[in-house]
Amino acid sequence: QVQLVESGGGLVQAGGSLRLSCAASGRTFSRYAMGWFRQAPGKEREFVAAVWWSDGSTWYADSVKGRFTISRDSAKNTVYLRMNSLKSEDTAVYYCAYGTSYKDSRSREYDYWGQGTQVTVSS
Repeated sequence: QVQLVESGGGLVQAGGSLRLSCAASGRTFSRYAMGWFRQAPGKEREFVAAVWWSDGSTWYADSVKGRFTISRDSAKNTVYLRMNSLKSEDTAVYYCAYGTSYKDSRSREYDYWGQGTQVTVSS
């Protein structure tokens, strides 16, 4: 079992920045990914970004490339999502996720999920 706890959401004006954090605990494999997904009201959950824990490889959704940066702190077992140049369309509940499939953006390939944190971007 893996437990994930997100923090860092909130209300920000368009063009602003936020940093989300997700702390993992429990039993993890030696090779795994931690990622971020988001779900806006009335829409399906969509992939945002992920990092392969062992080598730091990252992959992003096209909609956030150049604006969002995912990073990890192995000592703290924590993954971060730095979000810059936020737009109103970034408003969503953001979920941290844990999976074991390399460079996968499909939600069904992630086995454990956090409770979500709300990000609201006002225009």
